[in-house]
Amino acid sequence: MTLIVAVTGMPGAGKSTATVALVREGWKLVVMGDVIRAETERRGLEPSAKNTGEVMKLLRKERGPAAVAELCLESILKARTERVVVDGIRSMAEVEAFRKQAKVLLVAIVASPSRRFELLRERGRSDDPITREMFEARDRRELDVGIGESIALADEAVSNQRTTPSLLDAEMMKIVRRWVQDVAP
Repeated sequence: MTLIVAVTGMPGAGKSTATVALVREGWKLVVMGDVIRAETERRGLEPSAKNTGEVMKLLRKERGPAAVAELCLESILKARTERVVVDGIRSMAEVEAFRKQAKVLLVAIVASPSRRFELLRERGRSDDPITREMFEARDRRELDVGIGESIALADEAVSNQRTTPSLLDAEMMKIVRRWVQDVAP
């Protein structure tokens, strides 16, 4: 039986940071944003915030609301990995796609807009917003695809408002270990 820890949260909340401890424990990492960035490049586009956002919406329009999850599932099922952490859930349709194939724990990482903007500016990835206006536009785009619902319906939530990466890791590990004990034979 495959176990999937599906991590959701607004851009910059700390989803990637929260997955580090699980990866160190041997969980296979699948980053949904990497699938979108790869598809953006495959379509001959620069992986900017605008282009990745448009490709994310196009994929969902072309293949349905669970399109990105289904692309991730292809690699998960081929790898025959029993423990997977998925970084970047944006809708309940994606969660349901994973739940058809595995046991899933949905964890929301939450932080205020000002904290998230600060963290994104520090991260400096090519598709990160550089202005407050870009940041707010990205938030609206994410909310339009259903991320708010996945955060609201998460099985667990972890605050990254006033914490450190090591404390965030520790909280994630505590939640996941408890869940694995409950669901694993």
